[in-house]
Amino acid sequence: MCGIAGIYSITCEADPALLKVMSSRLAHRGPDGEGTYLQGPVGLAHRRLSIIDLSDLAAQPMANEDETLWLVFNGEIYNYRELREDLLRAGHTFRSQTDSEVILHAYEEWGSACVERFNGMWAFALYDLKEDALFCSRDRFGIKPFYYTVADGTFLFASEIKALLAHPEVGKKPNEKRLMDYLAWGVLDHTPETMFEGIFQLPPAHSMVVRKGVPEGPTPYWDLKISDALTGADDRAAADRLRALLLDAVRLRLRSDVPVGTCLSGGIDSSTLTALINDLIGQEAPESVGGRQKTFSACYLDGRFDESRYIDEVVRATGVDAHRTSPDPEELKRDLERLVYLQDEPFGSLSIYAQYRVMALAGEHVTVVLDGQGADEQLGGYLGYIVPYLRSLKAHPLALLREGVCGGLRHRGFFLDARKQIAARSERRSLLLGELPAIDRYGGTLPEVLYREIGFTNLPSLLHYEDRNSMAFGVESRVPFLDYRVAEYLASLPLDQKIRNGVTKHVLRQAIQGLVPENIRCRMDKMGFVTPEEVWMKEDLSPLIKEIFSSERFRARPYWDADQVCQSYLAYVEGQAAYSPEIWRVVCAELWLQIFFDERDDPRHQTL
Repeated sequence: MCGIAGIYSITCEADPALLKVMSSRLAHRGPDGEGTYLQGPVGLAHRRLSIIDLSDLAAQPMANEDETLWLVFNGEIYNYRELREDLLRAGHTFRSQTDSEVILHAYEEWGSACVERFNGMWAFALYDLKEDALFCSRDRFGIKPFYYTVADGTFLFASEIKALLAHPEVGKKPNEKRLMDYLAWGVLDHTPETMFEGIFQLPPAHSMVVRKGVPEGPTPYWDLKISDALTGADDRAAADRLRALLLDAVRLRLRSDVPVGTCLSGGIDSSTLTALINDLIGQEAPESVGGRQKTFSACYLDGRFDESRYIDEVVRATGVDAHRTSPDPEELKRDLERLVYLQDEPFGSLSIYAQYRVMALAGEHVTVVLDGQGADEQLGGYLGYIVPYLRSLKAHPLALLREGVCGGLRHRGFFLDARKQIAARSERRSLLLGELPAIDRYGGTLPEVLYREIGFTNLPSLLHYEDRNSMAFGVESRVPFLDYRVAEYLASLPLDQKIRNGVTKHVLRQAIQGLVPENIRCRMDKMGFVTPEEVWMKEDLSPLIKEIFSSERFRARPYWDADQVCQSYLAYVEGQAAYSPEIWRVVCAELWLQIFFDERDDPRHQTL
């Protein structure tokens, strides 16, 4: 796990001073070492977080034997040992024990199609001197970031946008269309464009070739096809197959030469991973975990947001070495500017702060964590997916009636609250100025919604937060539910394996029977790593928000009616209106505009 950056000039030699600044802005991603490669128009930079093969042989940029290929790579190829054996049989020789060197030889053997053989998370750029071309690729789900732009005849790429901003002509203005997408609907990372004008991201499951500094593509190498079958799978066989796939996905993700821990929220997904890891410790005793698995959780004194009772159950059942943090609003006020700076783009809610604090805690004990990201979008885990599921059943009236009644009875409180939230959000969208985009996250059938949520409207932003929060503390986060074999299997299952009788994640609940405590396996509520955002926005953060809303800069923005925004917020504080995330999004957008545009050249922000 690392930070990567690079330059490919069309007209002149690569600028070493620019490359150095780009690299320095990624130092938090790789505290264990740095390296550069400069050859004519091409410059590559790498910041190393040592995970596999801790020796100097693993340093990057890394070359093949005749130094005709040069690689900078961020991520992990979990099946690198198996691929290494295949390549050895094909006549390749290796100097290190790294997955990085496997990428080089895989490219030599299979060309650009090598990425189809990788099981992992990656963003890399590989310069081929013979072809004078840069081959760039990003993993199937976009777990690892890859940003790029072209400025003054130079192609630039980096793990984070802030590194690209080292070039004075890059990202000088907000991309107002994408900013309005965020303000109106809370989405980001749903298109190749970013919220910075002229800066793009390589989409998940895409590769791109850059020749003479000019990008060609991107082109896809994989897609996820979600079945629209309603029924047809044997329950026991489906559950057994999923459990076996998950166990192997976890086993691969325990491969590490540094300590590995687990993020434990108390929900079904993280509890499943914790239990599976404990099984593997008993079966294989992976050195990366040690005798007792370490877990990291966020807890609160306010019982409305606290999941300690579920975390306690998992701890008792598994005997893990549990570590906890309690995020509070005073810490948040202290960390807020850094949080916005690290994320590069404004974020949808304060829930990511809990994850930020969990990663800070994990970084004190381990270098790698496993996390449950991706399960909800694949298994229909959010209660909002029940309505699209009902649409999928419209040609089957008996099944539609059964699911409608069961869903309504089990989740009546959710749907009543959802109606209030829809009204509040609609009203607050009217505070925004200009033409608003039309984004319907939950329109269509369940397969259509899940496809969008996995590839565009939800999971990409969650992975964005996961990457920045973990790498801020030199921690690599691994997500077993996004093993492509697990994903393809879940996508192939009929819809009643995802939602049945109003119960989400049906097949997973069956698969973990006897593995996790029943109170957790049968949970119907969903929290995860959350913060008491609504309470904090009303109380502890109120002075800060009022200060922001009263500033001249805020009132001059063309994106919102400042007077109406302030009135709406005060109505909420005084108990006359419901809360909705639109309030936070306006606050976050204002902070982002200040940090990345109003104060872009402020050296203080380079050390946040």
